[in-house]
Amino acid sequence: MPPLTPLILKLALDTPLDVEFDYRWQPKSADDPPPCIGQLALVPFGRREVVGLIVAVQESSVYAPEKIRDVTEIRHQLPPLLSHWVALSRFAADYYQRPLGEVVVPCLPKNLRALKATALNAALKKTEAPPLAANTTASKGPDLNAEQQAAVGAISAANEYGVTLLFGVTGSGKTEVYLRSAEKILDREQRQGTLAQVLILVPEINLTPQLENSIRARFPGLSIVSLHSQLPEGERTRSWLSAHLGYASIVLGTRLAVLASMPNLKLIIVDEEHDPSYKQQEGLRYSARDLAIWRARDLNIPVVIGSATPSMESWHHAESGRYKKRVLAQRAATQAVLPTISLIDMERIKTTEGLSPPLIDALRTRLARGEQSLLFLNRRGYAPVVHCDACGWISHCQRCTAFMVLHKPERRLRCHHCSLELKIPWSCPTCGNVNLQPLGRGTQRIEEHFHVLFPEARVLRIDADSTRKKGSAQAAFETVHRGEVDILLGTQMVAKGHDFQRLTLVGVINPDTALFSHDYRAGERLFAQLMQVAGRAGRAGQLSQSEVLVQTRYTQHPLYRALIAHDFPGFAAATLEERSSAGLPPFVFQALLRAESKTLNMALEFLQHARELLPHPGIVINEPVPMTMTRVAGVERAQLLLESPARGALQHFLKRWVQELRKQPTRIRWTLEVDPIDI
Repeated sequence: MPPLTPLILKLALDTPLDVEFDYRWQPKSADDPPPCIGQLALVPFGRREVVGLIVAVQESSVYAPEKIRDVTEIRHQLPPLLSHWVALSRFAADYYQRPLGEVVVPCLPKNLRALKATALNAALKKTEAPPLAANTTASKGPDLNAEQQAAVGAISAANEYGVTLLFGVTGSGKTEVYLRSAEKILDREQRQGTLAQVLILVPEINLTPQLENSIRARFPGLSIVSLHSQLPEGERTRSWLSAHLGYASIVLGTRLAVLASMPNLKLIIVDEEHDPSYKQQEGLRYSARDLAIWRARDLNIPVVIGSATPSMESWHHAESGRYKKRVLAQRAATQAVLPTISLIDMERIKTTEGLSPPLIDALRTRLARGEQSLLFLNRRGYAPVVHCDACGWISHCQRCTAFMVLHKPERRLRCHHCSLELKIPWSCPTCGNVNLQPLGRGTQRIEEHFHVLFPEARVLRIDADSTRKKGSAQAAFETVHRGEVDILLGTQMVAKGHDFQRLTLVGVINPDTALFSHDYRAGERLFAQLMQVAGRAGRAGQLSQSEVLVQTRYTQHPLYRALIAHDFPGFAAATLEERSSAGLPPFVFQALLRAESKTLNMALEFLQHARELLPHPGIVINEPVPMTMTRVAGVERAQLLLESPARGALQHFLKRWVQELRKQPTRIRWTLEVDPIDI
């Protein structure tokens, strides 16, 4: 019997090298199924074995036969990833200037990348297929108002690509619009005899339990899975496989879910689309919202992006007609109205531990009524810094250009950037003064003061420190929903997405620092944050009018005047006019090259060399500068900003530029971020 003809497989591997690797596949018998694009394969790479993705199958290679190594194993038990998923990965790799292997391999669950196939086989056995005739009938939800009905009708009637910006005030029932739209599309596809899947993205993990419970209650007959980074690896693998095999009708997840394999995807929903959490800040620095929109266009399906405070990019597209805009101007619950927002002038009022008398009185009033209050302070820890009155010593981090934050309950100083922890010194390291004082206030300090002010109140603090243990955040929010908390104190974790039914007062402490940030997006983020946290109040239509009290020293600032009026369109119009005049996104496109080194001069010299590497007509390359947080964990950091009025021109230049940068002999660690959100 003549030898069977081998094939050459091109594989994408998780390496920094921007190449696809050739391997030989030799069939052992005529019955061996041939490999195909989208399958996983185990191959030797250097002295180890790795799993890669087959991206091409061909009969020959440009390399000599003796230089091509043999494939160890093809993972035939896993159905191949489809061509549109590979196309999405290729787009992400090209647009964000990363090798394809650094996209396709890391986004797969670890059990699929395991060297032994036993983990994959076990996960496949545990992944249950839904009944042959899955019931898409949804349980009855609340009645829709006219605005919600119009939005659902427009979204569910779409049979092709289009972006709908669902602009709804907080509490306007955007989630109900999502669920009704998903219901209608799933039902329509079932009646046509086709399978359908819906992808719903949320910005943060702690928002998934509440929404997942709502989805499961609404669709009891459907397979629904969640995908996020805190899932146990076995559960994450089974959820991914359920989506990949088409079993899961609805996939709910954070930004990583946008890269999940879903062969029957018919609708994508991006909730809180403005949230910066959708931008990955390590490895492949992608925007999940932007990839969701590209994926919808590639599949020719509708995509809905929703927010009470849309990003300036999305609002600009909606105002220019590129996106369709649907407005929900009224709260969904009967008798529920937007809270009144008032400013407390901190220039005129003395405070006690950062709390003004009007805010304290409002808290007492809610306690007497048996209603809940929320205090928002986006600064965790006890105090931002410890200082010495005698000599001026301040608790600087030894490894970062940042302060060590006082965490009084743990009696530790902690750096929130490099995680360095130290014991609180008994005396000043400089002059020996034993009377060290905390400077400023964090959530722990306010919590301590609440126990003194309101000893009878049930106070709960929710921040990154109080919710470190797995499941603790979900348990804390369930405590609030059960009405077992009188005063909720928290950071941005409590500001968005949560439907607190008994909450009628929101207090905001110390928001002014963002008004004077070097970051041009700081005002946009502050306005969104304040609108979102204000929206936690009065959602159930309580008898008493809900209110929001903002402590500020700048009562006449345009941002606060727009906030009082709940005027996002006015704020957005003014912001976009400023951005246009200053030549900032969304009117220009940006990329940021960051360099890290042992010394700042080395990083700056590398960036200056990169700046002069290629001619760049039509591309503005600014001077290299140190990053705002110049040193983190002992590493010095600098950055180089590139700008262009044309996205295509910037992409064309970046592709050539990155190729040249990869050829440069250097010990500098560098990363390129396209469409940066932190500059």
